[in-house]
Amino acid sequence: MTHNVKNHLDRLIQEALDLTHKERGRLPMQPYQQEWPSPCVINAPQNRPVEGELIRWTPVSQHPPSDMFTRLGDALSLEIHPDITDWYCSYWSDPIPATHSEGELTLLLCWNPEDMERLRANLIGHVMARQKLKLPPSFFFACTEGEEFMTLDNTDGRIWLEKPGRKPIRLLAESMTEFLDKLHSRPIPDVEG
Repeated sequence: MTHNVKNHLDRLIQEALDLTHKERGRLPMQPYQQEWPSPCVINAPQNRPVEGELIRWTPVSQHPPSDMFTRLGDALSLEIHPDITDWYCSYWSDPIPATHSEGELTLLLCWNPEDMERLRANLIGHVMARQKLKLPPSFFFACTEGEEFMTLDNTDGRIWLEKPGRKPIRLLAESMTEFLDKLHSRPIPDVEG
């Protein structure tokens, strides 16, 4: 692991948590879903939450990191760029809101191993759509309020703004770390039931 991407993600998550605490005096909350468990859920062992009850959560490091990108690379016969692997395999978390010169965006992360498998299927679909357009593989990791995504070009690690199923719109940064340097987190919203 290069640690550069992880270090930037550490900063963004801590900044989001600090802003959330400053705004609401607590961690973010969302309804508990028994069928959708996560290491992110904060719960005293003696107080098992019930379905739909509001629970606190926080991003947590993946230990050990998921092997999903190794399996994804095998499925696509592709060596996956380490920056995207570091991005998705550092934390379990709900999405983190942020701002960039492009406006408000959402940093995509995975809530649990099942969510990581959903991501795997979506990334395969994204790569296949790009193959039809004769474009190099890319992997999305953030989205705007509209239908645009921030993607990492797997061949060179550059960051692009894209719309699904179309050619990239424009280059945003020469690397993931350069892109992340320009981000600022926002408070993490509570998720309504």
